[in-house]
This record gives sequence, structure tokens and C-alpha cells, in this order.
Amino acid sequence: MSTLPQHTLDEVEEVFRTFLKEHGKRQTPERFAVLEEIYATSDHVDADDLYIRLKQDGTRVSRATVYNTLELLMKCDLVVRHQFGESQARYERAYSYWQHDHLICMDCEELFEFCDPRLQSVQEMVAGIYDFEIDRHSLNMFGRCRRENCPNRPVEETDEAEAAEA
Repeated sequence: MSTLPQHTLDEVEEVFRTFLKEHGKRQTPERFAVLEEIYATSDHVDADDLYIRLKQDGTRVSRATVYNTLELLMKCDLVVRHQFGESQARYERAYSYWQHDHLICMDCEELFEFCDPRLQSVQEMVAGIYDFEIDRHSLNMFGRCRRENCPNRPVEETDEAEAAEA
């Protein structure tokens, strides 16, 4: 959980308020509750988890409002959607948030964020070669974490043989 400075949350709300007004959309408390819940965490959340969190906080909101608000937040660049493998799409805040990439464990679906400045150099080089202006990039690497406590790691054959002998 990462708390956001109040002035940043105020800026985010103003960006959203302006976007809604410019696009003739209503500025409802439910939409702002969705925004605030996403910006209350640095986690990657799926829409259903977000809906559950809001309901647990006592917010009267429908699942449809959560999904529709997420679409609006993506259109005004306040939220970014990630598709990590076959699981549900996950969302994270995008305003004033550092560029980063992801490692995803295919066994436990644990998500690790990393930032390597060399990727920025590669991005600039590729943009120059192809005469392309890059606004942002997304890099997801899938593999298997080496944590001892990875809950879904397949048991290797040697481990099975040792367990049978014991």
C-alpha cells in the first residue's frame, strides 16, 4: 500500500473532473470513489477486487459503474490496464507514476515491478532508427520465480523421489 500525497490526489481529481466536464459526463461520487480507491494503493487491482473493496468501505456502487469508470480513467490517462497472461485485466494508477516494467511468475502469478534505465536507452535508439515518437511502452516478462515459498511451483521429479524415500 502506498499513500499518495494529498496535493497529487487533488491534481488527479481535477484532471478527472475536467475530463468529465469536457466530455459531457456526470461527476458522480461513485466515479470519484473508484478513482480514489485506485490511487490509494500502488497495487495492480482487477475490477472485481476494486468493486469488493469499495463495497467493503460502504460505497454504494455497481459493478457496471466500476468498469465504466475504469474505461473513463484510461481515456484520460489516469489509469493504465495490463493484461498479465490469462488472468483478468489489472489496473494501476498512471498519473505521476514512474515508468516501470513487470516480471510475472507463471506459477503463483506474483508480480514484480522493475525499472532499468538501459531500457529507456533502447527505446530512444529504436525510436531514432524507425523515426518514431514513443509516448510510453509496456514490457511484461513471464517466467518462474525462484522463491522457496512459491505456492504453485510444480514439484520437480527429484523432489518427488526424495519425498517418497522419506
